Amino acid sequence: MTDSNLTPDGSAVATARSKYHCPACGGEANWNPTKQALVCPFCGTESPADLKERGEGTVVVEHDLAEALRAIPDAARGWHAEKTSVRCQSCDAVSVFDADKVGQRCDFCGSAQLVPYEQVKDAFTPESLLPLKVAESQARDLIRAWYRNRWFAPNRLRTKALTDTAKGLYLPYWTFDAKAHASWTAESGTYTGKDRKNVRWTRASGELSHVFDDDLVAASKGVNPAYLRGAEPFPTETLIPYDPGYLAGWTVERYQIDLLNAAAQSRRQMESALRAMCGRQVPGDTQRNLEVRSTFSDQRFKHILVPVWLLTYTFGGKTYQVVANGVTGKIAGGRPWSWVKIALAVAAGLVVLYFLNS
Repeated sequence: MTDSNLTPDGSAVATARSKYHCPACGGEANWNPTKQALVCPFCGTESPADLKERGEGTVVVEHDLAEALRAIPDAARGWHAEKTSVRCQSCDAVSVFDADKVGQRCDFCGSAQLVPYEQVKDAFTPESLLPLKVAESQARDLIRAWYRNRWFAPNRLRTKALTDTAKGLYLPYWTFDAKAHASWTAESGTYTGKDRKNVRWTRASGELSHVFDDDLVAASKGVNPAYLRGAEPFPTETLIPYDPGYLAGWTVERYQIDLLNAAAQSRRQMESALRAMCGRQVPGDTQRNLEVRSTFSDQRFKHILVPVWLLTYTFGGKTYQVVANGVTGKIAGGRPWSWVKIALAVAAGLVVLYFLNS
């Protein structure tokens, strides 16, 4: 592993850093979510390494967004540990491995088309993370239960999909904070008459303030963004300062949505949320022509890593992903459909309607 130090001229120099060796057999310890400790995969001995934890005085660093978009120094880049990056030619995910543990297949899509990935500059260093808490056996049980509850899925799915291996991964996220103020105008409609077909329209206006805290933007391209949204939220209130020990033995995806694009996406999410809030303030029975003008201040961000279990499987010639939140266990993913079951359900529904109307 390496740390970055600065020379007098401000350039970064790599210096050696010890790995988390097993005190019993000398093997390299990995982070174990069940024991919440570094454990040797060869002899089972727990490492005495002292990792960062969250306490009453824990401070999770955040940065001014406007300043960061102008310039981020090289000293705030890199993994602070010896890592090797590869890019999948199939799904474009960039995976970051421990230097001596590069996988033969992509953990995101299963492709063997991995090529070395050379960065123009090191990635921004994550300054906080959520340790993996859900063990692989627990993740597989959760995914198995998720499969059982998929209506209209082929019967073979329950056994076929579970023959593939779930992968524990750390994914990159950006979080954004902002103080927002919005003013709005709209036409408020009130139904009139007994049949409520007529509407009386009047002008309405208002304003509101809201504080956004840890608005999440996934920076992954290896996992379907809709599935990540389904597996959220991640409990960012329990973030701890970045410590590479928690990543020992696990694959990390390098962020592929940069700060500029992530900030733009977060702004769209915030503006959409503000529009919904303003819409709920409009009085009356219905509304139209809602216009919202919003301003933002005290905008801040941080780059974090979050754990997931990812299961990739092929069914009927198509590849699917299932994601399990590595902290809460929440599941989201893709599945095939059984058109035979759907057709039978439709036919049964038509039969019921026939007898109800006869």
